[in-house]
Amino acid sequence: MAKLRRQATTRRSVRRRKGGLASDSVTPRCRIVVLGIGGAGNRIVGRLVDDGVSVTECIAVNTDLKDLNSADKARKVLIGEKVTRGLSAGGNPAAGRAAAQESKELIESLVENVDVAFVVVGLGGGTGTGAAPVVAETARRKGAVVVGVVATPFKAEEYRVGFVPEAVSAMRGACDTVIVVDHDKIRREVPELPVGEVRKLADQIVANMIENIVETVSEPSLINVDIADFKSVVREGGVAAVGMGESDAPNRAEEAVRNALSTPLLNVDYASATGALIHVSGDLNMTVQEVDRVKELVADSIGRSAKVVWGARVNPSSGGILKVTLVMTGVNSPYMHFGLDNMINELYDLESSYSESEKPLHVDFGLDQIEGFEE
Repeated sequence: MAKLRRQATTRRSVRRRKGGLASDSVTPRCRIVVLGIGGAGNRIVGRLVDDGVSVTECIAVNTDLKDLNSADKARKVLIGEKVTRGLSAGGNPAAGRAAAQESKELIESLVENVDVAFVVVGLGGGTGTGAAPVVAETARRKGAVVVGVVATPFKAEEYRVGFVPEAVSAMRGACDTVIVVDHDKIRREVPELPVGEVRKLADQIVANMIENIVETVSEPSLINVDIADFKSVVREGGVAAVGMGESDAPNRAEEAVRNALSTPLLNVDYASATGALIHVSGDLNMTVQEVDRVKELVADSIGRSAKVVWGARVNPSSGGILKVTLVMTGVNSPYMHFGLDNMINELYDLESSYSESEKPLHVDFGLDQIEGFEE
């Protein structure tokens, strides 16, 4: 996790050395929109704007005018004015869903002619939990490939955790692929940090992750990842995991892949992955052999039947660091069946809920009994 903390600060420092925003001469090859829904989503799109992401549109969506201010320079969209009157949804997902439905036409205008939509939300709050599936479903119906990025609440936030099973299920139904970020996994790696600092770190990691994916499919590369390739991996991808790794060691290809596979933001089984998007970024000394080695190592880790799409980009300012970004779709994780195990247990343990012993039922169905019947 120390490596993740370095990654969380690296991108911002690089942007500042470049003098603020990325070059305006970069023309995206597709239209990508990042929609941050609710308080956590607003903070993350705000960080994306601060980091200088210029190849995508960042939109903060909320019922709460106060929370919208946290997005700072991002485009701000208020929904559900009649439902919440500019206030929060009060931790009630039903109110968040009603707010999104009230503003359906406005949401439709945000996702018109969009190729890829990232719907970012922190589960557990009212606005994000309730409105995000509506936004995702609308974007998908309008023709966009929709990637949900959902952050689970800390287990200590018991009043929020209860919403997670239904919320994950709703997002999986509304999106092509859902990337789950486990806040508790990050917290366990940095136990010395206060919860507030862990939350800030998690927000920055998620922002970096989205930025890496966006750059993979939108910025000119040495080996390009076409939008059609991206869609083929992401569409119907189920639950996805993202890994980011980097290295400047002599065997930097191997170490970067090892770091990427060991730092996903969700506990997963790679062997079950149905697809993988790989992007390699390095300095002018990056060789074709290194890129091939990265692809080979990842392919060996996820299984031969998975569809693998890959690209590479030269970044002269990388300072000898080779960076690998992985998006692995269709992975086996607890969130594929979130809440299902408990449901199955309840179905199979129906008898355990009854304390009385079995008794015969004396019911007269009004039927004549035929005894000694033989063919």
